[in-house]
Amino acid sequence: MMSDKDIKEYHKLVDKLEKTAKVKGLKKSNKYNYIQGKQLTDPGTGTRVYEISNYRLPSVTTILGATKNQDFIKKWKAKVGEAEADRIKNHSSNRGTSMHKFLEHYILGTGYVDLTRIGQEASPMADKIIEVGLAPVEEYYGSEVTLHYPGLYAGSTDLVCLHNGMESIVDFKQSNRPKKEEWIEDYYMQIAAYAMAHDYVYGSSIRQGVIMVCTPDLYYQEFRITDHELRTWKHRFLKRLDMYYDLKHDEKERTTPMKEEDFTK
Repeated sequence: MMSDKDIKEYHKLVDKLEKTAKVKGLKKSNKYNYIQGKQLTDPGTGTRVYEISNYRLPSVTTILGATKNQDFIKKWKAKVGEAEADRIKNHSSNRGTSMHKFLEHYILGTGYVDLTRIGQEASPMADKIIEVGLAPVEEYYGSEVTLHYPGLYAGSTDLVCLHNGMESIVDFKQSNRPKKEEWIEDYYMQIAAYAMAHDYVYGSSIRQGVIMVCTPDLYYQEFRITDHELRTWKHRFLKRLDMYYDLKHDEKERTTPMKEEDFTK
């Protein structure tokens, strides 16, 4: 239990951190009036869905997760063990959530303090992305934006902005180690899916996707796709989208009990 002295010191530390928290923010443009959506977890499958205009759409991450080759993940789990794999996954997920909060509050100019161990890991990672990754951003249109392609899919992107003179979709990622480009194909497809949805709903012309990655030892990486590369990844995502709906259709066919009239046709 904390003593009165410890409590006072704690509050002094919080006050100091709140005063020094990065609250600069980015220049806001109201060019796009974003539709709000609600993120839900399907109780039957545990997958993420979005409710937008009374329709429930699968998330981009759910689509990619259901159609990706799981061999690497299975081998990794077998190597480190289920318990250790879950620990690493949960720790990384919590650190990523904290890092995203630091970045979101910085963009909005509201500041954010997290004194937990996870927060102390995530804060310098967010600072590195702010220092390097966000430097070319001239203005932003939305932070934590829900995007959807009517009738097909939805998702939430970290930032829609003008980056180096191009309207861009930006996603922030944390990683335990540096990424190789061949490891992040799903990141490219995720960005491409968001770009397609944004263009369709808002009549925009997103030209660039930017993935900003930082490791706990503050190694920063940036992966960019523009114009024809972005179109290529859109086509690749559409193939995965077709695969996902084929799988869902097959699953429905397998689990729908036959009715009496099915035998009399």
